[in-house]
Amino acid sequence: MSQQNLWRITLDTNPEDCNLKCIMCEEHSPYSNFKKILFEKTGVKRRVMPLDWITNIMCQAKQLGVKEMIPSTMGEPLIYEGMEDIVHLCRENDIKLNLTTNGTFPRKSVEEWAKILIPVISDVKFSWNGATRETAEQVMLKIPFDKVLDNVKQFIQLRDEYHQQTGYYCRVSFQLTFMTNNMHELADIIKLGAELGVDRIKGHHLWAHFSEIQPLSMKSSIENITKWNAYVEEAYKAQKKYRRPNGEKILLENILPIEDDSLEVPENYECPFLNKELWISATGKISPCCAPDAQRQQLGDFGNIQTTSIVEVLQSEQYQNLVNNYQTIPLCKSCNMRRPPQ
Repeated sequence: MSQQNLWRITLDTNPEDCNLKCIMCEEHSPYSNFKKILFEKTGVKRRVMPLDWITNIMCQAKQLGVKEMIPSTMGEPLIYEGMEDIVHLCRENDIKLNLTTNGTFPRKSVEEWAKILIPVISDVKFSWNGATRETAEQVMLKIPFDKVLDNVKQFIQLRDEYHQQTGYYCRVSFQLTFMTNNMHELADIIKLGAELGVDRIKGHHLWAHFSEIQPLSMKSSIENITKWNAYVEEAYKAQKKYRRPNGEKILLENILPIEDDSLEVPENYECPFLNKELWISATGKISPCCAPDAQRQQLGDFGNIQTTSIVEVLQSEQYQNLVNNYQTIPLCKSCNMRRPPQ
């Protein structure tokens, strides 16, 4: 493969650090016993990626032409005490930061974070799971909805001011988890995003890590699939009706009808990650995608960044076998992330 195809790396900088308890989160959900098991197995309560690893990864990434780096998407990345150093490393290596955050802006004010982040960010994705306080708080437990809404408004205002001053534009997205307890508000989320000046609404179907939330999957029954397809139709009507302040449509991504009631995705749907992205855990484990860790292990062992280079992973026989044969692997057959061919 051409090494230039690898364009983004996600680092699990601080997966155990979060100030919310989203019900669908593999680690922080009230239904999760992940941290208990982690401690029992390893004696570690909190994994944190050392900054010198990140420095090394950034150096390798620059040599490979990687364009973006994502800090932790499991914990809240702005809690990571080395976030300012990551921003510096991004500047130094000409790599953009792609940030997923719950919008609470810990450790600093919105204005302080905006000043640090906006010049190096390609996209900031606010985890967003309701158009109303009631729905959002059912999904993202402990979220101060009104405060976070104000934070997003302020961040977008600061983004727009920076764009006017410098010409550089940082995209703002809402990132959703599609579930039965929040997607009745999908059209209203699109309306809200358009009013705020959000550029994009994107999301994915629920990874049901726990039996307690399995009924929340939009794919869990014919009835839910029918509802989801109706929500998708409403979403595109809302996109057409509600425009951003500049008059443009808000971009909708991954909001697609479910074509049938099969648990397997259509065979021609493509993996958006292989040959394009890698994940590196706080312990250095290298993974080819973002599937839940327990399921992802069946894809194979791709080494550890402490002893294996990124190039070695990409060129390995095991990785290339996965690239060529993923459609036959049970996990990949049911993967929520595969997309229609472009």
